Amino acid sequence: MRKLNRGRSTRSIYLSLACLSLALHLLLAFFCLSVLQTACVLPSSSSSPATDALNHESHSSIYSAASSSHQAKDSISGAAEKEKTLISAGKVTQTFKRQSKLEALFKHLLYNLPQPELQEDDWLLRVKPNEHARDTESKEMEKEEAILIDSEWQSASSEEGYDRVTWTSDMETHPPWLRFHLGITRRELYSRNDPNVAQLTHYLATQRILAAVQKPGGTQLKLLMSFPNYGQALLKPMKQPRDAETDVNLFYFSDFERHNAEIAAFHLDRLLGLNRVPPVVGRLINITAEIREVTTDSKLSRTFFTSPAGNVCFHGQCEYYCSTEHPVCGQPHALEVSLAAMLPDLNIAPRRSWRSPWRRSYSRTKLAKWEKDPAYCDTVKQTPPYNHGSRLVDLIDMAVLDFLMSNMDRHHYETFEKFGNETFLLHLDNGRLRQCCKLMIRRSTLLRLRLLSLPDFRLSDVMRESLVQDPLASVAPLLSEPHLSALDRRLATVLQVVQSCQRHHKDVIYNDLEEYDKDHDRQPE
Repeated sequence: MRKLNRGRSTRSIYLSLACLSLALHLLLAFFCLSVLQTACVLPSSSSSPATDALNHESHSSIYSAASSSHQAKDSISGAAEKEKTLISAGKVTQTFKRQSKLEALFKHLLYNLPQPELQEDDWLLRVKPNEHARDTESKEMEKEEAILIDSEWQSASSEEGYDRVTWTSDMETHPPWLRFHLGITRRELYSRNDPNVAQLTHYLATQRILAAVQKPGGTQLKLLMSFPNYGQALLKPMKQPRDAETDVNLFYFSDFERHNAEIAAFHLDRLLGLNRVPPVVGRLINITAEIREVTTDSKLSRTFFTSPAGNVCFHGQCEYYCSTEHPVCGQPHALEVSLAAMLPDLNIAPRRSWRSPWRRSYSRTKLAKWEKDPAYCDTVKQTPPYNHGSRLVDLIDMAVLDFLMSNMDRHHYETFEKFGNETFLLHLDNGRLRQCCKLMIRRSTLLRLRLLSLPDFRLSDVMRESLVQDPLASVAPLLSEPHLSALDRRLATVLQVVQSCQRHHKDVIYNDLEEYDKDHDRQPE
């Protein structure tokens, strides 16, 4: 009997120990699960203390190049502190989990700097009634003018396919392309916050195509497309796969112009904060229905044919690559194209074309002057229109854009005549600096480049995100990953060149943020 009780007691002890062991294992499991869950939760802000420390270290290394200048140490530290303030100011906007890098970029202070108020002469085009002649006209003419001012503008066109347009002095009644024209200023083609840019690209991507003719001039095939409400766009067709890389042995202008390069240039220009490339959008069109059957260009019509594979093709007439050996072909009718918004007609907004001081010689044996003259930069800086105003730093902005795109064929650029030398350069024809340290780069441009080199705003990441907005992104990525990686490498090269220049020269940076500095200095500490 005693042995039986002892056996029961032993079993009770074993059972208690087993229960205790199970409880401990469950407790340990819950503890591990909570630890793992905490580790997997994303931080509420991409600007964590560790990230801030890393960025601070990065900023310190970036600004270390400037410390070799001839200014006093306190001035250098003050300037560097302002730079770090400008770059780090946007981090407070990243407060949501997994926030879009693109949204965070455009909320950053460097993309929202205060600008002087625009004056009447700063607008390229203005809609206003003709009231100046009233003092010298008869009362009868005065009444007639009053009626015209109050009435609506109606197009008298009876051409088939065009909408009967009713535009009033109210800008809301204007089609997107006209609002784009009326929004051009001395500073930029459009404001980054202008909702009409999205409306314009949507218009170009969806509106019915009424006519197509080949655009005269140029070296490669381009078409001028017409839409309802008298809108127009410049079309560049797809001629090779998007991810095709240029043969390193090709001469500078021997590559095809790429439709996706035009689209990418528009997005990159916005990411750099320049806003100087006309809005561009991708579109999938029907070669037969939207080009061949609507064209009135007899020369273009004669170049259409059906390939042995059954695809509809054409080649047009131009200086390069317009032949049956270099056709533009559909699949069998579908064709990817880029459509760029047209600028105002030259009759109402004349433009002036300038030869780039750093254009190529376009000779296989001769070098351009800038390639062999060490003092060439000094010559440029002393030559009109580069010896005053902002023309020189505008040229550097364009050079940075071209380098990031690997566009080596910028032989000309344009400006609006109305604004003279005090205006931006038009970044046109983007289908494809280190030479001198004494050329100045805008401080705002340099700070944005530094910002785009940081992990929180990496150029390749925001470029990828921006390009997803284009309609053709649903077919395939506009830029391949190797192309996006190349942007980061080229950006690093630009920053390295600027740092190197700052170590050996003064006045490398053109300070266009003086007003911000004054406001910053006025703020209480």
